[in-house]
Amino acid sequence: MQFYRDGYRPGDPDVLPASPLAVANEGSLLAEVDVLIVGTGPAGTVIGAQLAAFPGLSTRIVERREGPLEVGRADGVACRTVEMFQAFGLADALLREAYWVNEVRFWGPSDADRSRIVRTGWVEDTPDGLSEFPHVIVNQARMQQYLLNYMARSASRLNPDYGVEFVGLEVGTGDHPVTVTLQRTDGEEFVVRAKYVVGCDGARSAVRGAIGRELHGDAANHAWGVMDVLATTDFPDWRTKNVVQSAGKGSLLMIPREGGNMVRCYVDLGEVSADDAGRVRGTTVDRLIEVANNILHPYSMDVRSVAWSSVYEVGQRITDKFDDVPADGDASRTPRVFIAGDACHTHSAKAGQGMNVSMQDAFNLGWKLAAVLEGRSGPTLLHTYSAERHAVAQDLIDFDKFWSAFIAQPTLDPAHPEIGGVTASEMQAEFARQGHYTAGLATTYSPSVLTGEGKHQALARGFEIGTRFHSAPVVRLADARAMQLGHTQRADGRWRIFAFGGDDATELLDLVEWLGARPESPVVRFTPAGADLDSVIDVHGVFRCGHHEVDSTVLPEMLLPRSGPLGLQDWEKAWAIDPRNDIFAERGIDGRGAIVIVRPDQYVANVLPLTARAELAAFFAGFLVDQRAAVMS
Repeated sequence: MQFYRDGYRPGDPDVLPASPLAVANEGSLLAEVDVLIVGTGPAGTVIGAQLAAFPGLSTRIVERREGPLEVGRADGVACRTVEMFQAFGLADALLREAYWVNEVRFWGPSDADRSRIVRTGWVEDTPDGLSEFPHVIVNQARMQQYLLNYMARSASRLNPDYGVEFVGLEVGTGDHPVTVTLQRTDGEEFVVRAKYVVGCDGARSAVRGAIGRELHGDAANHAWGVMDVLATTDFPDWRTKNVVQSAGKGSLLMIPREGGNMVRCYVDLGEVSADDAGRVRGTTVDRLIEVANNILHPYSMDVRSVAWSSVYEVGQRITDKFDDVPADGDASRTPRVFIAGDACHTHSAKAGQGMNVSMQDAFNLGWKLAAVLEGRSGPTLLHTYSAERHAVAQDLIDFDKFWSAFIAQPTLDPAHPEIGGVTASEMQAEFARQGHYTAGLATTYSPSVLTGEGKHQALARGFEIGTRFHSAPVVRLADARAMQLGHTQRADGRWRIFAFGGDDATELLDLVEWLGARPESPVVRFTPAGADLDSVIDVHGVFRCGHHEVDSTVLPEMLLPRSGPLGLQDWEKAWAIDPRNDIFAERGIDGRGAIVIVRPDQYVANVLPLTARAELAAFFAGFLVDQRAAVMS
């Protein structure tokens, strides 16, 4: 974390000085904005937090509830989401509060008495090496509050307008072509005009309906009850994640919650008949507790308090696109309205991915909106949001169909194998096999203008193009601090170039010198006049040696750039090997070195040789605006 770059100020460095725009608009309800966000769920708070990093943009968030979410809903936080929270500087606080999921334990009918359950095995929840962060559990309300606090502390001073409901919109022409009608709780209607609108208003999204999108997919046919309970119990694995299968009494998924006492229980309520007409949703908490205790026999839980409960039916649905441009429409038409999260894809909670994928939708879109609004990229960039995230959502739908059905299977009765079912060993093996997916690390973006073809992938095999940047330890040259290289990436809309040196550092130094000085360099071409040298593309050098072996006096300016109003040097651009964990060996970096390009949302965009000047420039030219041409015009 860096601060005082604009001069010393007392107080909490996380609370930034309000921008001139924030000061000018304090207390006013903007009638014209760059971006209007509808909804403060997982997607809405992430995109709000991301846009809050750009105080020159005007953003407004509206929420129909009277205040922030307080309880319930999603709670599983995948490793990938914690990585994203690190980019906001929020991971430490999240991990301090969270329950860490270390193991998954399995219970099934005893061979001696199938009316009783016994422990049948366990697996590590997140295999070593997948991420530097664990899989954790935190109430969705707390996840959103972290992001809301981040917005409020930002230079943008972004705070939602509560008690405001979306009514409708029309897309026209002009600088603010989207006219949005909103309504306060007292019935008063008013209009906001926006350049872009993002609907994060849930599965019953009114924004989705306003742009003519519909959810398509399978109807719900299996019901689960969920409850957050405070209880006393003789069940020995109360504080580990458990998958419990009974003989004919259903299944139970138990996930401990933060705080050391609360546990979330997902209770299998079985198949839902076609003529149920929603009656299953009336299942009482007492009935959920009764079913859970039947499944747990010979153990039981004495529930003292239920913090939250719900009943839902499993169904997987998705829209055909995540923006307002028709699928067969004009490719040159700029998307103006977007939907994210449950507004465009719904599924069960079994894979633990709903909140996580919703947040990743927003993390994909936020930096693209900022790049277009600030003139760093053309509006065609916005087409990539629906293209990239629809494919991810469809993968999730397909996985969720399999996973929900798999978990809901009865346990196999050896005396009646003809009935079917799943054995304890099969359940355990499948949980272990799916660890990469449930950690949130299965996304791979296909080749596009933002993602390379993989011609030079062999130069850095551990940084797979299209996947998230897999961090590894390094040592900072300036102060010998050991840390994760991936933690240099902030949610600030910048691209990163990580130049990994070869056996000889000459080519690394030559590349960095060229990046900072030559007119054909993408750093020079795409950085606006008067802006900091690293404001669009942030360059880092990783030397293939110990930190004492690098002569810091010969570092090019690009690795010690001067920035900010005081023109201070940035000492956090040069890195060396951590002798306890060599990043070059861990990530399979060739002896010739490599360039690893990373997107603002932490995904690897390309891998190139250190000498690939023309390819490097051409890649960035595919989506960034040449600022020299803009000045001359």
